[in-house]
Amino acid sequence: MQKDEKLNITKEKLIDATFALMEELDDPLNVTSRQIADRAGAKPSMINYCFGSRENLIYQTFQKQYLSFLKEKDVEKILSSDLSPKDLLKKLHFIVAKCLVDNPKFTKAISGFVLFSRDLSQESFSFPYVKKHYAGKKTDKECRLIAYELSSMMQLIIYRKEDIKASFGIDLDKDKELKKYIDMRVDLLLA
Repeated sequence: MQKDEKLNITKEKLIDATFALMEELDDPLNVTSRQIADRAGAKPSMINYCFGSRENLIYQTFQKQYLSFLKEKDVEKILSSDLSPKDLLKKLHFIVAKCLVDNPKFTKAISGFVLFSRDLSQESFSFPYVKKHYAGKKTDKECRLIAYELSSMMQLIIYRKEDIKASFGIDLDKDKELKKYIDMRVDLLLA
């Protein structure tokens, strides 16, 4: 077996083990590198070798689940529709937000990484639509920043959804209120 093939198998085992542990434990922040490695039948050092950190492994595990969630929501149909970029962003961000709301353990586990450690140079799924919305009226850097603000603020608000409900009376577990919040955020940033 080739080295790359073995590495890919190890990565998948680590992701599968992370997913299983995230589902089993009450507090996802208690999932340790050693537990993940033991479950995957790998050395703990493989987590850093393959993913750079435990936090990135958890994030990549969520990404895999998130991509599956997107397939269920028929995102391709939305992307090929004739919606304006702003309306398209509202629909896409609602789907992402719904995934975060429906997966509170992952949301709790990845929020710190997403907000403080994620590589900001990576392409945001929102960027092309923000750029298209502004049609040359803003620079690429400005559009990237707006796309980052959209995703990071959504991540933070959903992470703190219980506080938002208690302080502002907005129940993000209800689709109608979640949609209203997403629409408001997109309208504010894409004035």
